[in-house]
Amino acid sequence: MKKAKCFSDIHYDIGKIDDKMYSSFTEHLGRSIYTGIYEPGHPNADEDGYRKDVMELVKELGVPVIRYPGGNFVSCYDWHDGIGPKEKRPKRMDYAWSSIETNQFGIDEFCQWAEKVGIEPMIAVNLGTGSIKDAGDLVEYCNHPGGTYWSDLRAQNGHPEPYNIKYWCLGNEMEGSWQAGHLSAEDYTKKALEAAKIMRWVDPSIKLVACGSSYEMLPTYMEWDRTMLTDLYNQVDYLSTHNYTMNSGQGTTNYLASYKQLDSHIKNSAKVIEYVKAKNHFDKDLKICLDEWNVWNFQDIKLDSLDDLMGLTTFEMTSAGKWEIAPPILQEKYSLLDAVVVGGLGISLLNNADTVEIACLAQLINVIAPITTIPGGGIFKQAIYHPFHMLSKYGHGTVKKAIVDAPKYQCDLGELNVVEPAVIYNEENDEVRIFVLNCDQEEDVEFEVDLQGYGDKKVKKHLVLAGNDYSVMNTIEHPDAVEMEEKEVTAANSVVLPKMSWNVIVLG
Repeated sequence: MKKAKCFSDIHYDIGKIDDKMYSSFTEHLGRSIYTGIYEPGHPNADEDGYRKDVMELVKELGVPVIRYPGGNFVSCYDWHDGIGPKEKRPKRMDYAWSSIETNQFGIDEFCQWAEKVGIEPMIAVNLGTGSIKDAGDLVEYCNHPGGTYWSDLRAQNGHPEPYNIKYWCLGNEMEGSWQAGHLSAEDYTKKALEAAKIMRWVDPSIKLVACGSSYEMLPTYMEWDRTMLTDLYNQVDYLSTHNYTMNSGQGTTNYLASYKQLDSHIKNSAKVIEYVKAKNHFDKDLKICLDEWNVWNFQDIKLDSLDDLMGLTTFEMTSAGKWEIAPPILQEKYSLLDAVVVGGLGISLLNNADTVEIACLAQLINVIAPITTIPGGGIFKQAIYHPFHMLSKYGHGTVKKAIVDAPKYQCDLGELNVVEPAVIYNEENDEVRIFVLNCDQEEDVEFEVDLQGYGDKKVKKHLVLAGNDYSVMNTIEHPDAVEMEEKEVTAANSVVLPKMSWNVIVLG
C-alpha cells in the first residue's frame, strides 16, 4: 500500500472560510424554477406554489446565498415582466436558452422563497440589453423603504417591507460573444461604472460584483480584468469568475486532477487583482466571487463547432425543442466519478479561502444541479449532492497550510501528489477537519496526519466517497446508489484512503 503524510502547524493560516463559500445559483433555465423551486398544484407545494420537498433539501444542504436570475438569461430579462398580477404578466421569448418564459415567477416570488428557505439573495442586473436606469429602479424596488414609485409599487404588490438585498452582480459573462448585449472591456467598464453609481445612490450599503474573465479559452482572458478593474476597482467589492469542469475527452487521470486547474484559475484572478491594486496604488482589497462552478459534461448539448460555444450559432438541445416552456434541458446525470471530482474542486476552493469569499455551485435544482425533481412527483439527491453537503457541513473555520509527502503521478497539468488535502481548524468545536482526495486509480493510500500546535487530536470520524463502479448514478428509483460511507476508525493519526476517493477526516 502506498503511504502519504500530511503536515500542518496551527500557526500557518491560509484564510478564514466565509460561509458564503457554499452558496449556489438558480436561473430561469430549463426546470430550475418551474417544476423545480415553483410548482403550483404539486402535492407537496405550499400555499404559494413552492415545493416543500425542495425547500427541505436546500435547508439540509446549508446554502447561505443564492444567485438569481442568471446566468445568460439575465442579459435579455426585463425584471418588470415578473412583478404585479400574474394574469397580466407577459410570456416572452428567452433568447439565451431558446425557451418561453412565462414570468409567473419573478423577483417577489424569489425573495419570498428565499425568506422561507433562510437564504440571502444575490441578484444579477441586466447589463446586456438592460439600461443602467433599469438597474437602479430594481434596487429601489427591492431596497427602498417607501415613498417612491418603485418602492410603493413593491408594497402594492404585497411586500411593504424592503428586501434589503446586499449582493448585486453587474451583469453576467459580459466578455463573451454568446451573451446578449456583449460588450468590450472598455464599453462594459463604462456601463458598469454608471450602473454602480446609480445603484449606490439608491442604496449605499450594497456590495457589487464586477464581471471578470469567465473562461480561459477567450482571447481577452485576464486582459479583460485588467482593463475593467483599472476604472472599476474602487467602485466594486468582488471580481467574478466562472469555472466548469468537463470529463469528456481528457481521460480519468486528468479529470481527477481538475482541482489543480481550478486552483490555477482562481490564482490567476487573484494575481490580476493584485496587479491592478499595485499598479494604481489602490488601498482596499477585492475578493473573488466564483459565482458559477461545477462539473458540466454537456450531456444534452449538441456542439457542431466552436461557433456554438462562441454564440455565433444557437445551442441545439437533444432533450427538447425550441420555444418550449420550462424544457427539460441541461439535466446532467452525475456519476460517482463526477461526485469525487466535485469534492476535489471543493478542496481547491478551501485552499484559496484567502481570496475567494463567495462561491456558487451552479446550479441548485434540476439544471447541472445536486437536486433533481420529478414534475408532479418525487425528488432525489444527485451524486454531487454529497460532497457539497459535507463541505457545507464540515468546512467551517480557518484553512491551514498543509505540506504533503506523497507519491506523485503525471497528468496534463504536470506532476502532482497522489493525494490533495485541505486542512481546517474549527475553533468552535476544537476540531481539525481534513478533506482529502486520493487520485490513485489502482491503490489505496495510507494517509498519516502530523499536527503541530493543535493539542492532542485523534481521528474520531472518517467519511468516504468511493466505490467499485464509478459510473453508478443516483436515480428516483435508486436514490442512494451513491452516498457517503462512514468507515471504522482504527488508528489515532492515520486512515486508509480508498483508491479514487474523496474523504472527510475529523480529529478531536
